[in-house]
Amino acid sequence: MSWEDNVRKVVPYVPGEQPQNKKVIKLNTNECPYPPAPKVVDLINNMKYEDFRLYPDPEAGALVNAISDYYKVDKEQVFVGVGSDDVISMSFLTFFNSDKPILFPDITYSFYDVWADLYRIPYRQIPVDDSFKINREDYYIENGGIIFPNPNAPTGILEDLDFVEDIIKHNQDVVVIVDEAYIDFGGKSALPLVDKYDNVLVVQTFSKSRAMAGMRIGFAIGSKKIIGYLKDAKFSFNSYTMNRPSLEIGVAAVEDDVYFKETCGKIIATRERVKKELTDLGFEFPDSMSNFIFAKHKEKSGQEIFDALKANNIFVRHWNNPRISEYLRISIGTDEEMDAMLDFLKGYLK
Repeated sequence: MSWEDNVRKVVPYVPGEQPQNKKVIKLNTNECPYPPAPKVVDLINNMKYEDFRLYPDPEAGALVNAISDYYKVDKEQVFVGVGSDDVISMSFLTFFNSDKPILFPDITYSFYDVWADLYRIPYRQIPVDDSFKINREDYYIENGGIIFPNPNAPTGILEDLDFVEDIIKHNQDVVVIVDEAYIDFGGKSALPLVDKYDNVLVVQTFSKSRAMAGMRIGFAIGSKKIIGYLKDAKFSFNSYTMNRPSLEIGVAAVEDDVYFKETCGKIIATRERVKKELTDLGFEFPDSMSNFIFAKHKEKSGQEIFDALKANNIFVRHWNNPRISEYLRISIGTDEEMDAMLDFLKGYLK
């Protein structure tokens, strides 16, 4: 008998590579290519650093109020955490406690099965079809909860609200989590459904569209009842999860709405242009409504293109999963970054 026999062993999530060389074109982790909002920059430059010695507000009141005002929901319907990963992890811990398996797609955000294994939650990965589309009827079966991203990751495929509501309608006896990390890049949020169904949790993040991946801010919106359960779990785990600068900077990011919308618009415009150019180069991909494109080439292997790009300091994302091994997930960077990648591919694919 060893102490290691009682260790909770899991296979951890592996994030996209973070190269230490700053002279790279980094298109592998879906970060925003533009700086945070001017209000955020001004706040950082004028921050009172002596406040760092004080604990943050455990209720995250200022940030919760800013989010509730922006999305026009009651503040008791808002939960915030250290990135949407923290919010979803806490949601798994809080809501997925049945002996029935939770359901999520087989091609999706690869943290879901890690959390399920960590918390000893039974789960079933439902295969997407050959076009990487989710089949809603597959989620009509008995289960212990459901989570899926919309748009999905890494495919970028967006489902409409009727599709999302249909899954919810057929699963009103469990919690349904809609992970909307990429919703700001052309999708319609499921937020209107949280007042219609008390078992729905919509999760979003500041990491992508608000250019604040380094600050780790995520939030969930749901019924007062479901948010109350989340808060109970949080305060039984760690009351002070968000630091003071993140709370203050998060408020500034929400308030600078003009910049937020301009930034999303630029990313969308670049994405649509790059779709056309990748098609001309012989790539195929699902129609993305996110800040990345999930593409494969008709002739060259995904691994070969990935290696060639990396050797030239252009980083994209590649998985060895058999169903998607030929695909590359290409984050949308600035126009200059995308042009540099496209110029390389034009020469390489010749």
